[in-house]
Formats: sequence, C-alpha cells, structure tokens
Amino acid sequence: MEQQEKLSTLGVGPKIAIWTLPSLVISLILAYSFPQFFRLHLLPDWVHVAAGWFLLLLGLTFYIITVQTLFSGLKQNKLITTGTYKLCQNPLYAVLILFIIPAISLLTASWLVLLTSPIAYIAFKKNIQAEYDQLLRMFGEEYIEYKKNTREFFPLPN
Repeated sequence: MEQQEKLSTLGVGPKIAIWTLPSLVISLILAYSFPQFFRLHLLPDWVHVAAGWFLLLLGLTFYIITVQTLFSGLKQNKLITTGTYKLCQNPLYAVLILFIIPAISLLTASWLVLLTSPIAYIAFKKNIQAEYDQLLRMFGEEYIEYKKNTREFFPLPN
C-alpha cells in the first residue's frame, strides 16, 4: 500500500526565520543602542504606540485564526481554501511580514526594524516554491484552481 504524503506543519517557515529573526534582533539592538539614528520622527510617540498596538492586535488575531484553520486542515491532510486562506495562499507569512513586524517597528519607534519586512518577504519568495511543489503533488488540479483564484501573499478579497 502506498503511503500518502503529509503536509508539513512548519512548511518553509524555518528557512524564512533564518533570515528574518537575526535581522529583527540586530535591528532592535541597533535601534535601542543608537536611537538618534533609527528613531521614527514622523508622528508623535503616542500615535506610533497606538498604531503599533492596533496592528499587533489585528495581526495576532489574524495569526491565531490562521493557525487554527491550518491545524484543522493538517489533521485531515486536505487543501485549505477557507478562512484566511480564502484571502491569500500564505496568510501566516503575510501576517508576520505585513502586521507583526511593522507593529514592532511602530512600538519601538524604529524605522530600522521595519526593514526586516522586506528581508522576510525576499526570504519568503526565495523559499516558498518548495511548498507550492508539495501542494501541487498532493492536490493537483484542486491546487492549480485555488492558486489561480487566490492571491499569493497580500490578504485581500478577490
């Protein structure tokens, strides 16, 4: 009997984290060590903090919903096309790059921290094909149709 391929719980997340986490840590250290160079001065601090908390709470809510949907789909070993996966193909990566990292940037009032988002996005684009290949092998035409009708990254309704 042929054993069915299983979806990975972590996907390419660790490969993205290899670039993202050091960038985030280094930028936070530099931002705190040299605030005169890396501080956001666009708006009053309270606006940065309020916007940061808003983005963080929105991002964490989106993240929790996505993780619940993901684990449900992984248990059943099926293609997930509902919930946040209806908005984009990669909602976990999107929420980290578009909500969580910018929230940290605003809460620390550092533009340097925000540079972690493009680094994470580049790492995402460089590594995501492995997940796409696995999904194509496992779900074939169903995945092709989903991919055709769903945004890759930016979580917006079609």
